[in-house]
Formats: sequence, C-alpha cells, structure tokens
Amino acid sequence: MRYSLDSRPTRLNLLRSRRRLDRVREGADLLRRKREALVRELLGHARPAVDERERIGHAAAAAYPALVDALGQRGSSDVLATAEPVRVVGVTVRSAQVWGLAVGSVSEAPTLERTLEARGTAPGPTGAASVEAAQAFETLTQLLIEAAPREMLLRRLGQAVAQTSRQVRALERRVEPALTSAVSTMTNLLDEREREEHMRLRHFLRHREQ
Repeated sequence: MRYSLDSRPTRLNLLRSRRRLDRVREGADLLRRKREALVRELLGHARPAVDERERIGHAAAAAYPALVDALGQRGSSDVLATAEPVRVVGVTVRSAQVWGLAVGSVSEAPTLERTLEARGTAPGPTGAASVEAAQAFETLTQLLIEAAPREMLLRRLGQAVAQTSRQVRALERRVEPALTSAVSTMTNLLDEREREEHMRLRHFLRHREQ
C-alpha cells in the first residue's frame, strides 16, 4: 500500500497530511474491529468443526479396517459388487455471504447409506464383511459431504483474518508512522518559518522607529 505524499512545508500540505493521517487511523480502527468480528465468527465455527473432524476420524478408523477385512475374506470382486448399481451422487450447493466472503453451503445432500436391497446384489453371494465395509465408507462419505461447507468457511475466515492483520500492520507500522513524521516535520518547519518572519517583522519595525 503506497501513499504519495507532498512533503513541501506548506500550510495546505500540512492540512492534507493531517486529514490523511486521521483517515489512516480511522481505517486501522475499522480493520481492527473487522478482524475481531472475523475471529469471533471463526471461533464460533471452530468447536463444531472439531466435533465433525472427530466423527470423521472415527468413521475412517472403522471404514478402512473393514475394507481390509472384506478384501481378505471375500476378495476384490465381491467388494466391487457391493457398489452396484453405480449411481451419480449430486449435491446442491447454495452460495452465501459471511462478512463479505463468498462461501457455499450444502442445501441438499443425498443419503448415501443404502440397504442390502438397494444395492441390487443377492444376499447369498455377497459377504457380510463386504456389505459392512461398503456401509462404513458410505457413512464416511456422508460425513465428509456434510463437513465440507464448514471446512471451506473456516479456510476463508482464516484467510480473511490473515489478510486483515497484514493490512492493519501496514497501516500501523508503515503508513501511519510516515504520515506522523511528515506532519511533525512540516509543523516544526512552519513554526520555525513563522518565528523567523516574526523576528524579521520586529526587527523591521524597530529599525523603522529609529
């Protein structure tokens, strides 16, 4: 972020620099309040996200061993048979705004868990281990779909907090000190110039009286 600054010591430039300094301070204050609001929003979603991740972790811990057991007992052909009939999984995503951030939310998600009848496989040839593994992965996928919008929101909020923090630091550490120094320098120069003019005027008047 760059500001062009006319540092010539004039009253007009001094007024402009003071007004600019006031705007920079107001902008930094607004950004700090925005950052605080973003952090509150982030923390409000953090606890539910942790709970969702724990459920996903438990589901994954159950799904992968079940898959290994099914492959060991029934083989890959039996495991693949539990995926029949092949289906297209559609998810309806709705766009939304959170503190000016474009985010998405799942407004309609399909139910992925299927019964044995819905799989279209015969009960006899299909092993129980394969069905158990398929159901475990369907549960895991369902949890992932439900958790995805919150995870995306947390990522966007985290990025927004980081960006706002960078903007605040730039204003506080670069722009505001530069403007403060410019205002102080111009004020001192103008005061010195005014004193010199006053002394010259007094000298002139004294000389005239003599």
